[in-house]
Order: sequence, then C-alpha cells, then structure tokens
Amino acid sequence: MSQMQLALKLGVSQNTVSRYETEERQADYQTLIAIADLFDVTVDYLIGRTSK
Repeated sequence: MSQMQLALKLGVSQNTVSRYETEERQADYQTLIAIADLFDVTVDYLIGRTSK
C-alpha cells in the first residue's frame, strides 16, 4: 500500500504518513486504532509491545 493510499484511508495527508514512517511525528490514539484496524493487528503490535 502506498503512502497516498494509506493517507486517503486514514483521512490524513501523504506527508503526515511519511512523517509517521520516519518517526518525525507520532500518530494520535484514534489514528493508531484506525491503522491497527486497517491492518488487522493490535495497537500493542504497532507500538512494539508485542510481536503478535
């Protein structure tokens, strides 16, 4: 999935997604939940608290 495709699904800009990837910016809780739901993983997985 491209940054642009992810940005459209999350309702943010492509630049914002890029900054999440480079850790220049952190996603808020609602965005983390949306990303977790989109990729069918837990928020704990996204933030590195679990490997499952």
